[in-house]
Amino acid sequence: MQYPLGEHERESIRSKTGKKLSDITLDEVMKGHISSEDIKVSKETLKAQGQVAAEADNPPMEKNFERAAELINVPDDVILKMYDKLRPNRSTKLELVQMAQELLNTYHAPHCAKLVLEAMEIYEKRGILL
Repeated sequence: MQYPLGEHERESIRSKTGKKLSDITLDEVMKGHISSEDIKVSKETLKAQGQVAAEADNPPMEKNFERAAELINVPDDVILKMYDKLRPNRSTKLELVQMAQELLNTYHAPHCAKLVLEAMEIYEKRGILL
């Protein structure tokens, strides 16, 4: 795929609901044919962006896109709860372990779970767990 994807890959990029990027237009929004779900990014698009990052020799960005792709099917309220718990002095070690287990077992997000466990270790060393 050629970057930027939105410019060069409009026909192959699809939203979370399967709509082609080229079909998501202001006119279609005004007609009521596009919902908020239709403008959410798909897992495949995030993986493609990760591949572009890998080809550009940017491993940290590739990993960010990999984790983002894992979070596509995690409900927004769960993501917000996790975000709050990942703030310093907001969680116990056990709560972060449970969060990692939920990411792994419920949402099949191993890279995100690993990141939470890494954060937990750093928080523990810095004394910023409850």
